[in-house]
Amino acid sequence: MDIVQALILGLVEGLTEYLPVSSTGHLLLTQRLMGIASSDAADAFAICIQVGAILAVLGLYRHRVGQMIFGVLGRDAAGRRLALNIVAAFVPAAALGFVLEKTIKKYLFGGNEWGLWPVVAAWFVGGIAILAVSFVRRRQEKKKGLGLTLDDLTVRMAVIVGVAQCLAMWPGVSRSLITIVGGVLVGLSLPAAVEFSFLLGVLTLSAATAYDGLKHGREMFETFGPIPLAVGLLAAWISAVLAVKWMVGYLNKHGMDIFGWYRVALACAVAVWLWRSAP
Repeated sequence: MDIVQALILGLVEGLTEYLPVSSTGHLLLTQRLMGIASSDAADAFAICIQVGAILAVLGLYRHRVGQMIFGVLGRDAAGRRLALNIVAAFVPAAALGFVLEKTIKKYLFGGNEWGLWPVVAAWFVGGIAILAVSFVRRRQEKKKGLGLTLDDLTVRMAVIVGVAQCLAMWPGVSRSLITIVGGVLVGLSLPAAVEFSFLLGVLTLSAATAYDGLKHGREMFETFGPIPLAVGLLAAWISAVLAVKWMVGYLNKHGMDIFGWYRVALACAVAVWLWRSAP
């Protein structure tokens, strides 16, 4: 992997990690387009550059992060509740991911006989789901108002969002998509669901990065070296800051429909490309 490839992967990671379009699916597609073969080292690189996206949210939501830290220390009741809800939402996916990791990588990632088709299917279905949820949400808002805030979130609701997050283990589904939709379905307003998704992502992505880094970090460094990793991290951090700021402002005014149409269009385009390039 050269510096340009690392830069492109970092930009793709940062731009798509928190948008409901699936960073994993975009990274798998980008790796294939650039001729980077699927391997443990390549998968670890794609996961470890998530650190840049994690740092972006930690900086942008430092007030909430500080509130949770004070909550854990017993100095902020609302922060303690939020921290408990984040952990409650994290546990289901962490447990299931630990059990199914090998099966998921064997059957659903790009290095198997199905290639990118599982990702394409997830893009399409996820796009339809976004459009359906957006339609239902607009009707509910007319009747019930804008929804609950993070302060209204209960542990039970957080666990439901966490169970929904398990679906994001299928590449192409999008962790952000499923947690935002899950938050909306349990009653959160769209801005609150987005914020909870971002904060939950910090814990989920940190755990995944630490796990894969410890498991395949040596192989990744021996294969690619430290400079491409540093370039990927920096690119992911900068692009994630821009993507998160844009997304929050856009969703508050326009909703999620654009992401649904984007996923459907991307799925159709990649499906045609795969079909035409098949031997």
